[in-house]
Amino acid sequence: MNKNQIIITCLISALIIFSISACMPNPGESAGAAPSGFFKAVWHGWIAPISLIVGFFNDSTRVYDPNNTGWWYDFGFYIAVISGFGGLSLARKKQMD
Repeated sequence: MNKNQIIITCLISALIIFSISACMPNPGESAGAAPSGFFKAVWHGWIAPISLIVGFFNDSTRVYDPNNTGWWYDFGFYIAVISGFGGLSLARKKQMD
């Protein structure tokens, strides 16, 4: 890779990280808002590892949004976490065979 490709890759990576961090569960900001539903739960499940890392440095960031619709939020979050991490383990298993 040449210098320009490295710079472009770094800029795109930074843009993606900033975009993802803007959508993390933050109980303080969602206090009066509508509760998170199924589709927001899927998103929160997909970005859960990043939310966990950011949560180490920022006390207001959570992995799970406490302002949610209940069972449907739980279901969407669980499905996203299992499909993301479970899918990775299945892909690795197939590569090893």
